[in-house]
Amino acid sequence: MLTPNLISRQGEIIEVFLRHGWDYMRRLVSGKSSEEPKLPPPAVLRNILTDLGPVYIKLGQLLSTRPDLLSPAYIEALSSLQSTVPPVPAAEMREFIHQHLPKPPEELFAEIDYVAIAAGSIGQTHKAILQTGESVAIKVQRPGIDLLVERDMALIKDIARLVSTTQFGQRYNIVELAEEFRRALFAELDFTTEASYTDQLRRNLSQSRWFESDQLVVPKIVWPLTNAKLLVMEWLEGRPLLKAAVPSELGDPVNRQAVTTLLFRAFFQQYFVDGFFHADPHPGNLFYLTNGRIAILDCGMMGRLNPQMRATLTEMVLAIVSSDAQRCAQLTLQLTEPLKPVDLVQLESDYTRLLGRYYNLSLSSFNTAQAFSEILEAGTRNHLRWPANIGLFTKSLANLEGAALQFNPEVNLIEEIRPLMTDLFRQQLIGDDPLQALLRTGLEFRNLSLSAPRQFGFLLDRLSDETLTWKIQIQELDRLQRSFEQAENRRAFSTVVAALIVGAAIISTNQANMQLQWLSNSLFAAASLLGIWLIVSILRSGRWQ
Repeated sequence: MLTPNLISRQGEIIEVFLRHGWDYMRRLVSGKSSEEPKLPPPAVLRNILTDLGPVYIKLGQLLSTRPDLLSPAYIEALSSLQSTVPPVPAAEMREFIHQHLPKPPEELFAEIDYVAIAAGSIGQTHKAILQTGESVAIKVQRPGIDLLVERDMALIKDIARLVSTTQFGQRYNIVELAEEFRRALFAELDFTTEASYTDQLRRNLSQSRWFESDQLVVPKIVWPLTNAKLLVMEWLEGRPLLKAAVPSELGDPVNRQAVTTLLFRAFFQQYFVDGFFHADPHPGNLFYLTNGRIAILDCGMMGRLNPQMRATLTEMVLAIVSSDAQRCAQLTLQLTEPLKPVDLVQLESDYTRLLGRYYNLSLSSFNTAQAFSEILEAGTRNHLRWPANIGLFTKSLANLEGAALQFNPEVNLIEEIRPLMTDLFRQQLIGDDPLQALLRTGLEFRNLSLSAPRQFGFLLDRLSDETLTWKIQIQELDRLQRSFEQAENRRAFSTVVAALIVGAAIISTNQANMQLQWLSNSLFAAASLLGIWLIVSILRSGRWQ
């Protein structure tokens, strides 16, 4: 049952839909539509989410990480939903910060700037100086955002239940998607989660065989002052990477190349070695520091890839580059969940057509992230559901490649990662400890050698006792059975019609009275009606030829 607060909010949402001309959602929210969803144009959808407020802006940001659900035009439009929320007034933030500090602010800080230097949909950032003289950044949760999330999530779940009755809702499992969004949003409301992510990323990147780890910075967390509402971290002096991309600051082009190489190697270590990666490396989260180092900021959205996914994705990248459509299709089936029986021939055909556009394309013109996004889109068209973390990986790769190309137009992702491939395959094959991998493989062979004779003996016993049952499931067998039954029914009808005609003919040749003549005519009429019905049913089936 909707509370007065929810009813009021529902009215506000409908008003926004009407103002932007999205009539489908207005009718859906008011319970007057169950037809297939019709999305508005990308720019209109972005404006609608902006007008609906912080929770819907965050929804748009999360949807921008799902190229498996939306087309590139929508992903691009929703990706611009960054830092578009006006900051909370300084007086209100002053009271909120004081309320959530463990001690009075004058005991902890020498100075706090209550005017935000950056604002997002969930929180905003302020600068402060500790009593020790160290500069820090304070990320503060927007006052009352938790209540807004509770209210708007109730409506979003109601909308998801309505859409779930459509074919679109069932194909994309909209109810589960809404629940996934709810979990992600509530996780972001607890800043200790982001603090833990930041610490883990800094530890992972503190050492590497691929790049000089001291050239890459992830801010340190001030844990004594960090809680669910406040995140206090090291202040890093610098500016966004693209704003620093001028010759006077970076010097000769060699430095520019060194920066892009550092970023690619750092992120490929996250993707394929650590399996824990920054999911939103847009230009605003990559800083060029005054000391010439590169900083990665805002670890609120992170992705994870298990070892099997990392190995499969590595092969997928190579298959895309080499235009191997068959291998792409095989790897896709390893990663996805089929919603319907998959037509492998059609999937390979789609990939052949897609990858044909990249064949013989120079590496400087090859956009790996775009090709990956199109692979996801083709898989979705073939009724395959991709895991959410694959969408995060694709979005992260697209943001990284886009930022690097803006910063250094001469860079090429394939050329950057080619020197890493041998090392990457070696690690995926034997890991960091070859002896441990050898011992583990030997143990698995030992277990197999011990269990195989026992299982083989059990199979022979079942065969000799005639107790072995085979369970065979053949796709489309029911449809084949129905076809046979229809064919047999038509044959039986044909036999009956022929018998009626023959019987009527025999009676008509030997008729001696009016009763036999009437019976003969009746048999002819029945045979004619059944024959006409049989011909019509065959023609309507479309399989008469």
